[in-house]
Amino acid sequence: MTTICSLVKTLSLGAILALVGLGLSSVVIGVEPPTVVVRGTIDEVIRLVTDEGLKKPDQAAHRRQLLEETIGQHFDFAEMAKRSLAGHWINRSEAEHQEFVPLFQALLSKTYAGKIENFSGEQVRYLKERLKDSFAEVQTSIVSKKNEIALDYRLLLKDGNWRVYDVVVDGVSLVRNYRVQFDRIIRNSSYEELVKTLRERSGDLTAP
Repeated sequence: MTTICSLVKTLSLGAILALVGLGLSSVVIGVEPPTVVVRGTIDEVIRLVTDEGLKKPDQAAHRRQLLEETIGQHFDFAEMAKRSLAGHWINRSEAEHQEFVPLFQALLSKTYAGKIENFSGEQVRYLKERLKDSFAEVQTSIVSKKNEIALDYRLLLKDGNWRVYDVVVDGVSLVRNYRVQFDRIIRNSSYEELVKTLRERSGDLTAP
């Protein structure tokens, strides 16, 4: 693999300065930096929710599908599901893992896409990128006329791509929020009851 030093030698001064702005430690040949991944996803989401053609009532289902596909391209639902179940994941079989992940994905996609559809021109600010080994955090804020909300994306480098495994809204981790809910359901009832809840009422659980 090309080293950072040899890569830098081949770049122009302008390119080097641009990379410094993103964090040189994130530079891997063929891999987009975390901030670029997050920004690209958000830009595409905003394009979809502001598309006048997709705002028509008969396009609602199609727009939701496009939003969920866009989110799904850069979210690692398997990792999020695993972290949300925490210790309960270890006790489940591979077949149960394969059943749980798509149920969790349906829950999260519906919840996240539903919130995005309420977009009304808020400004997205990209504040900081932090990297450590194969983990990254892209800190952003959503600014409206009334308030400003911190929205941080935590990413994991997997198979040559940065993928989101958690979203932190004003200090509240989405994964941790679901972990608490899922643990409560399992302890008060059973894992099977949790699966039944996800299957029958996807999107009805409280989200941050």
